[in-house]
Amino acid sequence: MELAITDMVGLLVAAIIVALIARRLKLPYTVGLVVAGVALAVLHVEDGIGLTHDFIYDIILPPLLFEAAINIHWRELRRDTLPVLALAIVGTLVAAAVVAGGAIVALGWPVSSALVFGALIAATDPVAVIAMFKDNGVGGRLRLLVESESLFNDGVAAVLFALLLVRFDAGDTISFSDELGILAVTVGGGAAIGLLTGVIAIAAARRTSDRLVESALTAVAAYGSFLLAEHFHASGVLATVFAGLVIGNMGLLAEGGDSRISDAGREVALSLWDFVAFIANSIVFLLIGLTVAGIPFRQLGISTLAAIIALTLIARALTVYPICALFTRSETAIPMKMQHILWWGGLRGALGLALALALPTSLPLRSEIQIATFAVVSFSVVLQGLSMPWFLRRLGFVRPVRGKPS
Repeated sequence: MELAITDMVGLLVAAIIVALIARRLKLPYTVGLVVAGVALAVLHVEDGIGLTHDFIYDIILPPLLFEAAINIHWRELRRDTLPVLALAIVGTLVAAAVVAGGAIVALGWPVSSALVFGALIAATDPVAVIAMFKDNGVGGRLRLLVESESLFNDGVAAVLFALLLVRFDAGDTISFSDELGILAVTVGGGAAIGLLTGVIAIAAARRTSDRLVESALTAVAAYGSFLLAEHFHASGVLATVFAGLVIGNMGLLAEGGDSRISDAGREVALSLWDFVAFIANSIVFLLIGLTVAGIPFRQLGISTLAAIIALTLIARALTVYPICALFTRSETAIPMKMQHILWWGGLRGALGLALALALPTSLPLRSEIQIATFAVVSFSVVLQGLSMPWFLRRLGFVRPVRGKPS
């Protein structure tokens, strides 16, 4: 226990140093964390904390999902509900199918392995992009689209991944009606538990004006909804997202008499989750860097890794542009420059790694899938993350003034 706390403090110290250096050099913070993690691994600095499925899924993921969800205002999301859901649901299925098809045809992977990899790599994690949005004052509809699409996309990808594992584990013994039942429990159960948890937390918050108790209730809702849903074999990802949306819109984002949480409680809770998300991101991206340094990428080969990365980019493009084209003549039309950001900003991160690390040992090419996932995550976080500030300036979302972004 003492060793774990010491290791965690060491990681936080490293994260703070990286944050200060990244801000001075005007580099994306998350990119700096991954690079720092690689450097620590090269220097043989032992962190004592492993990047495991349980660590990411049960400890890191709930606060990241919850913090993003509580900052999405339903009034703003309402206008873009259709394109967001189309991108998250249809887009995730399309992306997974394109990657799986490419892996089968171009790489000769077994169908089961290709489909599972397609599902887990379809989960986007725009943490680095959102951090840059904050640093450069980019908000409004662009940030709403990127963040909300990613939240629902994560839920769909996690559900699809779970269904595929059930299918390949059960084989011909599971019927289509059984799969529909599992889908209903996973999706419906996750949403219902999230909504119920959020409403209960809000109702409890109304009975107190103690800002610390109100903040504690949001923490219980974030982790409680996730763990409760997973206990009942529902989607913990969806549960936390829906709990966050309820608490955000009924409490933390509501104003005046519309809020079920006191003004002091709202201020403390929003600051708390901003801080918790910073800690979670800092730890997970440092650990990604530390782990990546030891991944045997040569096992797959440069050409195979390049093909897999290209497949994910093509799949993301076939997700964003055709689906956005469906709304061209509607009030929810998405400008082309926003589509470019949605495409290039569809980074992969914590959820994809958590799913890859959870693969059963019986799955063919399990090791290869994990290596490919780390390669895609490393490419997206470092190269796509580093190029995003230029992308934002080039497309006019950030206008430099005297060498500084406005």
